[in-house]
Amino acid sequence: MRKATVLLAVVLLAMLGAMAATPLVEQPPALRSSSAPGQFDASRAKKRIAYILGNQQPHPADTPASDLVRARLVAQLQAIGLTPIVRDQFACNELFKVRGVSCARVRNVIAVLGRARGKALLLNAHYDSVPAGPGASDDGMGVATLLEIGSILKDRPLKHPIILLFNEGEELGLVGARAFLADPMSRNIDRLINLEARGVRGPVNMFETSRPNGAAIALFAKAVKHPVANSLSADVYRLMPNYTDVNSFSERGWVTLNFAPIGNETRYHSPGDDVAALNPATLQQLGDQTLALSEALAAGAPRISDRNRIFMGVTGRGLISLPLVVGAGLMIGLILSFAILSLRGGSMLRGLAIAAGTFVGSGVLAELALWLLGLVRSGTFWRAEPIWTHLATYASTIFVAVLMLATVGRSLEMRQLGKTYWLVFLVIGGMIGLFAPGGIIFFIFPPLIALAGILLGRRWKAAEWIGSGIAIIALYMTWGGMLGLLGELLDNGPMWLFAPFGAFLLLPVLIEAKPLVERCGAPAAAWIAGVLALLGWGAALAAPPYSADRQQRFVIEHVTDAATHESWWSVLNDGARLPRNFKPTWKRGELPFSERQRWLLPAPADPNAKAPAAQLLSEVHSGDERTLTVRMVANGNEDLALIAPADAKIRSAGVAGFIRPIDPDLNGKYLIGCSGRSCNGVLLQLTIDQPNPVKFIILGSKAPLPPSAAPLLAARPKLARPQYNRDESIAFAVERL
Repeated sequence: MRKATVLLAVVLLAMLGAMAATPLVEQPPALRSSSAPGQFDASRAKKRIAYILGNQQPHPADTPASDLVRARLVAQLQAIGLTPIVRDQFACNELFKVRGVSCARVRNVIAVLGRARGKALLLNAHYDSVPAGPGASDDGMGVATLLEIGSILKDRPLKHPIILLFNEGEELGLVGARAFLADPMSRNIDRLINLEARGVRGPVNMFETSRPNGAAIALFAKAVKHPVANSLSADVYRLMPNYTDVNSFSERGWVTLNFAPIGNETRYHSPGDDVAALNPATLQQLGDQTLALSEALAAGAPRISDRNRIFMGVTGRGLISLPLVVGAGLMIGLILSFAILSLRGGSMLRGLAIAAGTFVGSGVLAELALWLLGLVRSGTFWRAEPIWTHLATYASTIFVAVLMLATVGRSLEMRQLGKTYWLVFLVIGGMIGLFAPGGIIFFIFPPLIALAGILLGRRWKAAEWIGSGIAIIALYMTWGGMLGLLGELLDNGPMWLFAPFGAFLLLPVLIEAKPLVERCGAPAAAWIAGVLALLGWGAALAAPPYSADRQQRFVIEHVTDAATHESWWSVLNDGARLPRNFKPTWKRGELPFSERQRWLLPAPADPNAKAPAAQLLSEVHSGDERTLTVRMVANGNEDLALIAPADAKIRSAGVAGFIRPIDPDLNGKYLIGCSGRSCNGVLLQLTIDQPNPVKFIILGSKAPLPPSAAPLLAARPKLARPQYNRDESIAFAVERL
């Protein structure tokens, strides 16, 4: 028994080691020591990023810093022998997945490769950054990739032209993309590669395609040597609030592939998104994939397909792809097969209870543990070293599974339990497939291998055991890679999700280890698994919350209500308690213009704070509908916004030539924004589907903070920086329009 106990402990530790290694399943290929002529050169591309960014200051659209970046970008294009075109437009675009419209003056930079005849390939990246960071990855990597490809392909005899679009204003709401759609060049395009980023390292994910995706996936599978992509991520992305330039371009029906690395989101949209943080291997993978696809798309027109396919990359070595109807048919067949096998074997209900109990119980236990840790540590305390919290959740899954196997499953036969597990696995996959059909691909092959082993086992007994082992390996190669990517995508939580996700990989292994659990006995097995879970949560508790690489989000704002002359300090962070050197009277709350929870404290007045104004110039009625023309007065602010309540019924907004609709089916407040120097004096047109005046909050923001913020800036934690928002001064007023 003692030997069995030690062996079980070793097995459980090995399982946790395998779970810790899931991020390694999908990684970019090793960096080449040198690049041959015609190959993408990551070292040279990184130098291009450094040159274009200069002093690495944030450069939002229509700012002096953006002017400097654009000048260096144009110089780079000229240096490689291309003739750049700069389009200067004031444009507006709808805020996809949000009720609103955003406007800005943008200068798109365009260069053309190859002859002018035939349908063109568009390579798109944006050169503007958010106000909080320099944008070395988002989207400096995309900009440098386009420059490298331009230098490689400029002298080749291309069958189809390639248009390089360096657009401005993506971060403001895809304004540059909308401006390009008004450009005559856009009418001669039928294919698109879009380059984005949500991190500075890790594998480059092809996370979005045109719909139907048959043509795009066929091209991707044929051209790319180290594919990292899956249709589950593509479906999940469509359900998320994020969007890229592809959202604007999609109305043209171009064959589209969208790429982005997602490694270490803590640097994304922050001062940490700098050149030093970029992983050259990630940049090389982005360049290699884009170059290979560009060559393929410039050589011939993509075939037309009206079919959707499900797909997944396997450890970066290949892409498995099936028609959606075939995948759905296989899923249904497998569910029926394992349902029959489970019913014939008996004890199906107890087997289902073990599987369901593990999936549900592990999530509940992990959430309880996280809540308890939250009583001691606040905020995203796992941010610096998320591996320990992931391992603690996986250890919780192991504990619940061992407990279920040692009690409810004590007298159940191992092989029968395995059949019931695969049934539950498939049913969960079918449920996911109802909302995200692309997820079906992850639930087909491991149970298919297991089923083949069961059927062959009727003639050769070892076949069932071998089939089960291969199925578990296949499960790790597919779901393991997905878990590694999810660890990056969900690094802000909810962390408890990794417990039931981990059950996909851990439970079938524990079922195979059931004889060892029985030899140890229920108390000893549960004790070993429980100790591992406690050690895991202890490590999560002891790990530092933040590091120099993975810092805390910490945004300081000074906010002024121009009507009441009240002022507040606002701190936007991850919910963590403020440092001791901040005054103890800070309270959690909301501001009149935002429902986001933040830390608030009354602040001294800023004598330079002045809210923008909206001057009503004209109002045209058509029944209950009103069309307003409003002049915006910046009053020294850099970014302006009109915020209206959810019942305002604003149908469209924008400037002449770019009046954009607002989706009435979306929820929440309305936001009409304008950013940059050119917003002062701009004439906005709003169409409102109600006769009564609407109460608007007129909001303006600018950098820097007032001098009275100096003590707060000095007190900001050492391992903290702004993210998503910059430190800024905000002033707002209320007007009825």
